[in-house]
Amino acid sequence: MQLAIGHLTYCTNIHPGENWPSHFAALKQNFSSIKAQVSADRSMGIGLRLSNVASVELDKPENLAAFKQWLTEQDAYVFTMNGFPYGEFHHTAVKDQVHAPDWTTQLRVDYTLRMFHILAHLLPKGMDGGISTSPLSYKHWYKTDEKLQEAKNIATANILTVAEELIKISRDKGINMHLDIEPEPDGVLETGREFITWYEDVLLPMGKERIAQKFKVPADEAELLIKQHITLCYDVCHFAIGYEPHQQVVDELAAKGLKVGKIQISAALNAVLPEDVDLREGIKDAFARFDESTYLHQVVAKKISGKLIRYPDLPEALADIENPLVEQWRAHFHVPIFTEEYGLVQSTQSDIITVLNIQKNKAFTAHLEVETYTWGVLPDAKKLPINDSIARELNWVLDQL
Repeated sequence: MQLAIGHLTYCTNIHPGENWPSHFAALKQNFSSIKAQVSADRSMGIGLRLSNVASVELDKPENLAAFKQWLTEQDAYVFTMNGFPYGEFHHTAVKDQVHAPDWTTQLRVDYTLRMFHILAHLLPKGMDGGISTSPLSYKHWYKTDEKLQEAKNIATANILTVAEELIKISRDKGINMHLDIEPEPDGVLETGREFITWYEDVLLPMGKERIAQKFKVPADEAELLIKQHITLCYDVCHFAIGYEPHQQVVDELAAKGLKVGKIQISAALNAVLPEDVDLREGIKDAFARFDESTYLHQVVAKKISGKLIRYPDLPEALADIENPLVEQWRAHFHVPIFTEEYGLVQSTQSDIITVLNIQKNKAFTAHLEVETYTWGVLPDAKKLPINDSIARELNWVLDQL
């Protein structure tokens, strides 16, 4: 739905279904109930998640036409899409394969371009559209600095191929769309700092001359074109895990002319560890119940010195729970945002409130998307049917705004 500070929606990655017929069926089954509870008297946007298979199917003219007709009937629209997971996202062990195929591959390029073709057909006239994507690749796949740098360069060149297509679409059709790079734990781009450094040290130097030659424009105009179409996806969960200073990050992006394409409103797990390591057993048990096999649940621990320790998954962190130098844990687990309390552990809900307040005071993007997909962690007393759960998340955000 359109608010004074942007468009608010939820990401449909919560709905199982890896082909278009099953995903469309889930939308038909759930969306009208959610809209009735959140946006009954005005249009409501959808944050559409498509796997590669679903994107191939929806790209067929007859399927696109049927979906557009359904959107009109529902008083709904699509303005943002999730192009991060290429394959299955439910009922399988995703783990690090959420990045595969990564941005070093033509498969990722083709998938993303197809998604933008679909979005260009769905996007309401005069509205900008964005697609969030992997932060180039998964860091631990590359065992040397040389291999990692080579992957960055290949991935960046492929992202510039997408940028060229977005510039062409903008010029030919007047449709403005952007690719929203989403830093996350153990991604090649993991933090706001790494995103900014990559943008200034790799993307712009590689891209300015290429875009200038391709479109016959001066280098400074080429830089502005890159900044228009390659943006940041500000996933609050991911930034909170790294203890990042939100206002400082947003201010630096603005000062450098780097844009935020989308805020993903999401929460991580958080716990302050007792100084007495013998008292940590309960917190260990509390985190252990979140250890499941589908997704990676990286943990970032803050030491008393302020330095950080990064664990690639929850089991490695649990094995180090008695480390006396550590005072706080944050874990990658997109828990429901409407509550902060999860027994002996908490969520980073306060980070969401901080980011929303920054957005309220001075909007730095037009796209806001709730991304919660781990409802099973709630105690039974707080569980609701999925439609009601999604509506509760969106209404909580509306209350904050």
